[in-house]
Amino acid sequence: MSMGLVMAAREVERQLLARCVAVALGEAADALDQREANVFRVAASVIRSEFSNESVRLTEAATRYFAAYPEHALHSSEVVQRAWIIGLPRLRDRLSRELNRAKSSPPLGG
Repeated sequence: MSMGLVMAAREVERQLLARCVAVALGEAADALDQREANVFRVAASVIRSEFSNESVRLTEAATRYFAAYPEHALHSSEVVQRAWIIGLPRLRDRLSRELNRAKSSPPLGG
């Protein structure tokens, strides 16, 4: 894989991670497309034991999307094959780190 493709994949991962955090924290409510809905569903499953409330928000966002577009739901292995996420352990670790960071930061203006 060329360096440009690796950098592009990392940027996509960063953007999806930011969206996962926003939805998990209740700052955003809906998946914008098939990729987000599937990533939210997978993300919810990998953080469920440590972040139950955040997992529920991600699941709800994915469920709303799939209610309108059931044919867009994919198995988690397909989400990885499509390179929407690099791998389940990496997603869990990075999302957990970002959620812990966000939860320990004081609110803006506070």
